[in-house]
Amino acid sequence: MSAPSTTDWSIQEIARLTGVTSRTLRHYDDVGLLPPSRVGANGYRRYDVDALVRLQRILVLRDLGLSLPAIAGALADERDALAALHDHLRALRTEQRRLARQAASVERTITALEQGGRLMAEDMFDGFDHTQHRDEVEERWGKDAYAAGDRWWTGMTPAEQEVWRERAARLARDWAQAAARGVDPASDEAQELARRHADWLSGVPGTPGHGHGGPAKEYLLGLADMYVGDERFAATYGGIEGATFVRDALHAYAARM
Repeated sequence: MSAPSTTDWSIQEIARLTGVTSRTLRHYDDVGLLPPSRVGANGYRRYDVDALVRLQRILVLRDLGLSLPAIAGALADERDALAALHDHLRALRTEQRRLARQAASVERTITALEQGGRLMAEDMFDGFDHTQHRDEVEERWGKDAYAAGDRWWTGMTPAEQEVWRERAARLARDWAQAAARGVDPASDEAQELARRHADWLSGVPGTPGHGHGGPAKEYLLGLADMYVGDERFAATYGGIEGATFVRDALHAYAARM
């Protein structure tokens, strides 16, 4: 083991500084994304400056929409951390400009509604792009999966899209409420939620198993694991604990497929 750094931080200090939970930091270690710089004699993880730089890059890439496996691949492919940070900064500034356009669009809508002005459709959706996760979808499940899903979604009327969003939101709420009540993932209640979840997934063209009675088992298991491994998805179910409940219930459901 290398000599201790003169400047390092405990896992609790890193959690306080970054807002990333200790549990998530331990998960990043478990998957090989962010190992501690050293482990003290007391078994506590310690992180040095290089680890902090790596964590910053992880958080930037995560906020830009990359999955944890994709982040790991990006970090492995990049040898020059400083050059990579410059790339991240350019991406962040691009995202900053996009969010600024979205904010301006929403502000114009609010002003028009409050003052009785005319809503300009061409201005209302500046900065919004439903294709922003295209690369990630294509990387995970292939170009055909994205194309089929995109045709399905853009072919819907706004009312149909709203019905779909509400269905997804209702399912997420039911999952989170069941997790908060401590429902057993193998119980009938949890398995009914898992069945609804599988039906919901199988309704999207392009997903593995679509049109064949339900999602493919491997696809369902992969998504279940991703809900825990990717905090963007975990947040949908009330955080890591809720996502863990969803994962365990889906695993139990898949075991019966």
